[in-house]
Amino acid sequence: MKKTTTRLLLAYAGSFLLGAFVMAPDDPQKPITSEMADVASRVFGLTFTPAERDSMLDNLNDFRPDYEALRKVDLPNDVAPALYFNPLPTGFKLPTGASAIPAPASTGLKRPAQLNDLAFYTVAQLGELIRTKQISSVELTRFFLDRLHKHDATLHCVITFTDSLAMQQARQADTDLKAGNYRGPLHGIPYGAKDLLTKRGYKTTWGSVPYKNQTLTDDATVIRKLEAAGAVLCAKMSVGELAWGDVWFGGMTRNPWKPETGSSGSSAGSASAVSAGLLPFAIGTETLGSIVSPSTVCGTTGLRPTFGRVSRHGAMALSWSMDKIGPITRSVNDCALVFNAIHGPDGLDLTVMAAPFRYALKTSLKGMRIGYVKKAFESNYPTRSNDSLTLQSLRSLGAELVPIDLPTTISSGRIGFILGVEAAASFDELTRSGRDDEMVRQIKNAWPNEFRSSRFVPAVEYVQANRARTRLINDMAALLKKERLTVYISPTYAGGNLTLTNLTGHPCVVVPNGFNAQKTPSSITFMGQLFAEGDVLAVAGAYQQATEWHRKHPSM
Repeated sequence: MKKTTTRLLLAYAGSFLLGAFVMAPDDPQKPITSEMADVASRVFGLTFTPAERDSMLDNLNDFRPDYEALRKVDLPNDVAPALYFNPLPTGFKLPTGASAIPAPASTGLKRPAQLNDLAFYTVAQLGELIRTKQISSVELTRFFLDRLHKHDATLHCVITFTDSLAMQQARQADTDLKAGNYRGPLHGIPYGAKDLLTKRGYKTTWGSVPYKNQTLTDDATVIRKLEAAGAVLCAKMSVGELAWGDVWFGGMTRNPWKPETGSSGSSAGSASAVSAGLLPFAIGTETLGSIVSPSTVCGTTGLRPTFGRVSRHGAMALSWSMDKIGPITRSVNDCALVFNAIHGPDGLDLTVMAAPFRYALKTSLKGMRIGYVKKAFESNYPTRSNDSLTLQSLRSLGAELVPIDLPTTISSGRIGFILGVEAAASFDELTRSGRDDEMVRQIKNAWPNEFRSSRFVPAVEYVQANRARTRLINDMAALLKKERLTVYISPTYAGGNLTLTNLTGHPCVVVPNGFNAQKTPSSITFMGQLFAEGDVLAVAGAYQQATEWHRKHPSM
């Protein structure tokens, strides 16, 4: 669809078949003819005989009133389709039993003499200071709010500050602790939420001009769960417009390591703020790299959970079959602490399944089989040397590295249009109303063009792509079973793993593993079985504890 002739066919066919007959705007309902059907069929690579086209005409014209009737139905963004994506391969059994995550151990940590040193403490460290009453949540929250206000002028990582709410929640956290009501390791810890998540009383802008004044009336489940865990919401973080990139109506969110560059996206503000020491943790979302990519660029640690692990109630829907919510932190252990608070069903997102989360730190990987995507590691890509050293580190920790090849049933890139189709449906009204013209990015490689183009994907091909996706899901399960693997490792970008596993719903943990030629961080990705976040985090944590990359931070 990238050649000029094909684009002309797209425009021509669409003007007829979508009821937007641009050549005769005074007659948008002009009947579809055999010649129009001929041109339209070429868009999706089929040809029909004149007799076949003539036979279609009654159906094609009869469909149009159906489309018009459908467009009159109120379908806000939070209405999901009746078809729910299920990432479970044939024969897969959900893990059962109780969750298990050890309580943070007391380390004897003392409050630093200089308060600014707290900027790069982990959630676990800050939690110990609060638990031992060496610092109050009010003092800690005020500290991070001050940092957010100071550095947002450079980084553009905040869309909405929630100072009054944060101070109210911090005071409550201190009151609860004094009364002996300790809620766990997130008690009194400040955080930020990507501005795709609703919070009653505050705008939820989705980073987009058409929605910049939007206020929704519910609390996202993730925010409710974090409040129950005692966490303190300090800000709604910037998001690339409608979850693409790092550009939103307030400008481009910056990378603290190199502020003249962007922080990638779409969890742009979440990763930027954590990297810069403006928040201990933040919540991001991923559909196709939106936790992995900004975590890579900013040098943070990110967890993309299994599809169906964390409720998306109250989150902007982009792709109902691909959207996932997860934490962005300074360490693997912090990811585990946050994930433990947010996973599990709520009865509102029907894709979420009940499964235990079991996690424990590892110091050795002796005897553990870990797969690695051999062709990807051996290909020519910019951070290959850093990734090779990561493999050496895993071997030194005792791991047995097993070469694997990802399934090749079909290139995952060939069915990536699933995302575009679902996104176009999510924002159908935006396209039809013409308000997509208000969006900041109007280049070919941006949502307005993607929404329009995706309307031309035939429904049959969308269904077929999802059937091929089922094959990929089963092939992934067969690969991991054959090689007896719970965890494997992949270059973050090379080799196609990122797209493949976002389509199959597998979890990953991305951690920093060095710096690139531009002197910004690079990363490596640990992948795992469905619902095996605990195993993936444990392996990634063992690697992380054996290196120093996660302890480095930009000088803000």
